[in-house]
Amino acid sequence: MAVLLDIAHLKKHYRMGLTTVRALDGVSLTVQRGDFVGLLGASGSGKSTLLNLIAGLDSATEGTLKFLDTDLAAMSREQLSVHRRKSVGIIFQSFNLVATMSAMENVALAMMFAGVPRAQRETRAAALLESVGLGGRGPHRPRELSGGEQQRVAIARALANQPELLLADEPTGNLDSKTSREIMALLTDLNQRQGKTIIMVTHDAGLAAKYAQRTVTMLDGAIVSESVA
Repeated sequence: MAVLLDIAHLKKHYRMGLTTVRALDGVSLTVQRGDFVGLLGASGSGKSTLLNLIAGLDSATEGTLKFLDTDLAAMSREQLSVHRRKSVGIIFQSFNLVATMSAMENVALAMMFAGVPRAQRETRAAALLESVGLGGRGPHRPRELSGGEQQRVAIARALANQPELLLADEPTGNLDSKTSREIMALLTDLNQRQGKTIIMVTHDAGLAAKYAQRTVTMLDGAIVSESVA
């Protein structure tokens, strides 16, 4: 299988007064197309920092992070913006939907920024909502949807521009156990049936063990173990 991400000796350090915070301290990781990776660790372990670097939301202090053989460190701001729009889809714990927009509009918004014509993005948004079980909920705004429904809209939005990689940051953190299982079943289906590559950040070892093909555990900015299901 093709290598999607090749990360080598990646560091992210911050200066806080006279102190250097080593948010990432020499991370090396390879992710192939079709992988479902659970990124496990407590708060402050560096997992969200790593996710931000993969998404092109932040830049590394040292090391390389290659996405399909292109080093993100060598990209311009414009190229990183394209990377965020087209190469990665991000699913947030808090959903991050636009409160004044309908479910349909939230999904279509990502395509608008990518320059997709209006008729095409509306058709695709409707199809994506149908694919996540929300075919009849397109006109509803976030406040009219349950937490699970909002996360389904967020997943549809993340898929809007057909990204190579889905980044899920604690996707079930604000959901009850039943709804969490439904969301994880949806992500598993995307991985197994559609071949979507997924990196999921979580602090729940049981969740990672049950759903991820690989579990990568981080501590103090470094990878300390890796296991395969």
